[in-house]
Amino acid sequence: MTQGLDWIARSGARAKGRRPAFFDEPAVDRLYSLSLALMAELSATRERLDTVERLLEAGGSLKRRDIEDYAPDRITGEERGEDTRAYIARVMRGFQQEVEAMEQPDPPIMDIVEQLSAR
Repeated sequence: MTQGLDWIARSGARAKGRRPAFFDEPAVDRLYSLSLALMAELSATRERLDTVERLLEAGGSLKRRDIEDYAPDRITGEERGEDTRAYIARVMRGFQQEVEAMEQPDPPIMDIVEQLSAR
């Protein structure tokens, strides 16, 4: 079904409609988009490396076809899922902290001064 597709051309294709904007500065949106794309690529590389390590551990050597044909069992899939969730949490923590800060901004400094003065 996917044979014959030019994946490089497809990856550069423009989506229909306007690109969603989440921040006031378009460069920030592009930076987040780039960061998430790199994170996805690294996540796939981590899974592939896990496959190589498991195959080497099991047999001592391997061929590219062994990697392509590898299908993780349920336990391996669960381990990978947990590793991926932890990886995403580590990478996204800075973004999450920014969202949390926007949701609960610090009170104005004068509010704090008044509270301290009232004691």
